[in-house]
Amino acid sequence: MTDTHDAAHSGRPAIGHSTVDGIRVVTLSGEIDHTVRDRLGRALLPPDDAARPRTVIDLSGVTFMDSSGINALINAHHATVDADGWLRLAGPRESVVRIMRLVGIDRLIPCYPDLRQALGN
Repeated sequence: MTDTHDAAHSGRPAIGHSTVDGIRVVTLSGEIDHTVRDRLGRALLPPDDAARPRTVIDLSGVTFMDSSGINALINAHHATVDADGWLRLAGPRESVVRIMRLVGIDRLIPCYPDLRQALGN
């Protein structure tokens, strides 16, 4: 997994990966904007060899997200559903929740208050 601790405090975006009980967890932190659009898009797509991919995106460390981040989430959702899998969001801060509600992504992708709940449901 990528160390995201320092990045979250500096505002620099960071992307970490881990697996919990066979579920891929992508941990994002810092400010998610156009500067990380391509790297984020690649990180959120399910692996090519994944059958029925299950992914949780941990947003608890994200301090800001613009339309680039929203578009990456939507693209990841469509790619995961097309692969007969599922995508969940976990722990977004209120500033990110407001943006997600404004564009309606909270009705497209299930969102949970924290990582534990997203993994458990």
